[in-house]
Amino acid sequence: MKRITLITALLFSCYGMNAQYVADYLKAADGYFEKGDYASAAEYYEKYTGKDSAAGKSSFNPYTPQAGTKKTAAALSSRAQAQYRLAECYRLLNYPSKAETQYREVMETGAEKYPLTAFHLASQLRALGRYAEAEKTFKTFLEGYSEKDEYRKTAERELKNLAFIQEQLKRKDLALFSISKAGGQLNSTGASYAPVWLTDNTILFTSTRPLDTTAKTRVYTNRLYEGGFENGQPVSVTLSQVPQDKNYQQGVAAITPDGNSLYLTRWGFAGGKKTASLYISNKTAAGWSEPVKIGEPVNREGSLTQQPFVTPDGKYLLFSSDRSGGQGGFDLWYAPLENGLPGNPVNMGAVINTGYDEQAPAYHPASSSLVFSSNGRVGMGGFDFFLSKGKPGGNWTEPQNPGYPVNSVKDDIYLISRGPANNLFGDVMLSSDRDAACCLELFSLKKIRPARELSGRVVSCDPSKAMAGALVKVIDPATNAVLVTRTTGPDGLYSFTLEDHRALKVEAAAEGFLEGSASMGTPSNPEEVQMRYPDLCLQPVAPKPEEVYVLENVYYDFNKATLKPESYPALDSLVQVLNAHPDMKVEIGSHTDNKGAEEYNQQLSEARAQSVVAYLQEKGIAADRLVAKGYGESVPVAPNELDGKDNPEGRAKNRRTEFKILKNE
Repeated sequence: MKRITLITALLFSCYGMNAQYVADYLKAADGYFEKGDYASAAEYYEKYTGKDSAAGKSSFNPYTPQAGTKKTAAALSSRAQAQYRLAECYRLLNYPSKAETQYREVMETGAEKYPLTAFHLASQLRALGRYAEAEKTFKTFLEGYSEKDEYRKTAERELKNLAFIQEQLKRKDLALFSISKAGGQLNSTGASYAPVWLTDNTILFTSTRPLDTTAKTRVYTNRLYEGGFENGQPVSVTLSQVPQDKNYQQGVAAITPDGNSLYLTRWGFAGGKKTASLYISNKTAAGWSEPVKIGEPVNREGSLTQQPFVTPDGKYLLFSSDRSGGQGGFDLWYAPLENGLPGNPVNMGAVINTGYDEQAPAYHPASSSLVFSSNGRVGMGGFDFFLSKGKPGGNWTEPQNPGYPVNSVKDDIYLISRGPANNLFGDVMLSSDRDAACCLELFSLKKIRPARELSGRVVSCDPSKAMAGALVKVIDPATNAVLVTRTTGPDGLYSFTLEDHRALKVEAAAEGFLEGSASMGTPSNPEEVQMRYPDLCLQPVAPKPEEVYVLENVYYDFNKATLKPESYPALDSLVQVLNAHPDMKVEIGSHTDNKGAEEYNQQLSEARAQSVVAYLQEKGIAADRLVAKGYGESVPVAPNELDGKDNPEGRAKNRRTEFKILKNE
């Protein structure tokens, strides 16, 4: 009997001890969760719920929006809350496979107490590439969620994201892109992200890789590392010599153009709250100095300030912050730099910032493009890269999502480019968790930019039929330089290639036809590889008395009657017509717009008509077949002004040279 009593006592004692351990696990987990240390919280919630540990501190991402800024449902019980919080930890650690399983458990046991469960489950399904399930789950969430808040707006946007994703995966130009995980030791255990070029062959980046990989318990701390390259390939990784305080995480740096100053982010936890501020370190004879926290007005008490970027001209410091005065969440800001010191920060405005999070700004000066990441716009999901044209201190264009494969269905954040002005993605390094269970990794991205294939057709105006053998010239209208010369084939077609789309002028000439020309624009999508120009028709010379034809491409020196050499092809075309019809007699008429005095315009037009007649005589046309007449500004074919304002296009049409058939026997 005593033995049974003793065993029973021992059992109750063990049970009590186990219960105490479980309670301690929950207490520790809740403590870490409240601090925002989701990796540690997940570890203890797993112990509390009896799950295998899998999150690990290596997946800690300091720039994921923190749960403390979002709504959380009231706990049903300690265990129910632990189940939900474990799912939240997996999500905030970018571990969608674990998060999806855990959210499903919550859906089965306590979804009514945690109405955001379906929302978060759908986002994890999207991250896992299960788009049909994600779409169905977002719709389920919207059907059962009555609040008119940001979660509803986000779910509605996520449905648009899913449509965008499936559209992007079918792009026709995917073969032009190549993306691969960075080699060498750039990626290791833990996260690697936020690259920045120190020199042509050295990058600075942030990584949580443990310093001691042999230790039983590995410590994952964000630190700065340097990666060395040879012939474009990574060959070494070394710990940066920028001093680091043991009480802080440190990374996401920006170098000034002279290479002598380094801006960086330090973050940690104080009083249970996350802190993040910008620091500066200067290069000395002994190496990098101890980073010093930048004061007001850049860092503001109670706000998170992070992710610096110095524009290549050294004039501006860009950064992300949740400080007041923005659009909501994290916004992008810029501060002018004078003598290395930042001035008053300026919000980049509602064109760039949303009510969600805009982060990781960078600037590509060759294309005047701001590159940043946002989770508040239609995209592939999570954080996507966006591009906006403009300059700090000026206006920005509406941000554009470059789509897949630049972006993925997971988080894509921190991008640097050494590509040329017409191909920002020609040489890129970026960080993304697209190929990882949890963490950001470094990738290289290259895009081939093929030549633009342009084509058109020359036809006769009356009747409209293809014209073989027409001479086609493609001209730069800014310089009048001939870029391409072609002869049309039997089908009247011509084609050529250029490196980029640009506004051009196309001229065509053929025997028995007046020379014609047309201004050719660019496609609405500058990335279109092929473009077919509208047909260019040439007017056949119909030798009927009183017919009037405009001589295209006849030019004179400004305010003079001297013919420019680029006028000769058009006049030579008229010579061919006159030679083909030896009995034809024509009037050469010159017209001006109404700028200047009427008498002066009359005299100028007469002198210009005489210049054309003189040229035709030099080419062998008898003087008695030619009449010169100036009309000045008296016969406009378009208004010189519209609604009281100058009309440049109309004036250009009025400044013309014509010929009229007077006789043809």
